[in-house]
Amino acid sequence: MDAYTSEAVSKMNKSIESLKGSLAKLRSGRANPAMLDGIKCDYYGEKMDISALCSIQMPEPRQLYIKPYSREDIKSIAAAIAGANLGVNPQTEADGIRIVVPPLTEDIRKDIAKKAKGLGEEAKVSIRNIRRDILNLVKEDDGLSDDYKERVEDEIQKEVESANKQVDSIIADKTKEIMTI
Repeated sequence: MDAYTSEAVSKMNKSIESLKGSLAKLRSGRANPAMLDGIKCDYYGEKMDISALCSIQMPEPRQLYIKPYSREDIKSIAAAIAGANLGVNPQTEADGIRIVVPPLTEDIRKDIAKKAKGLGEEAKVSIRNIRRDILNLVKEDDGLSDDYKERVEDEIQKEVESANKQVDSIIADKTKEIMTI
């Protein structure tokens, strides 16, 4: 594998990892600590990730228990979760916050599956853009022979097809998880 192809594969893998991270944040009827990734709350005037301020436990499949390292942070963490539009209602307790993930209705499941499919399409567009950018670099390099350019183009196309199959597989698994009651 040459440098162009390995660069393309590396960037495609990053797109796939980004897709996996985005899909982990989607609700699937079960509690998942990844739901809270990226939510920032006010911590003494600074915006901090919730995961940096507390421990997140899963006592039951549909429940998260968030225990802040400092009890003074409970209200700001609960407000940040409530403001994140996750479709859950945080319940503050003496020393933590409990989140009960409600069961999903069929319509909500279909909407979430549609979002997952949209994220998959975004990943495929990203992969195609990577292909375009790398092929443009290859075409602009005058020091390469036409045979070499054609071989690189074929290799990159095979990698694009492989990455697209991987995206389809990931989306199919996530859709199955979402639609499972």
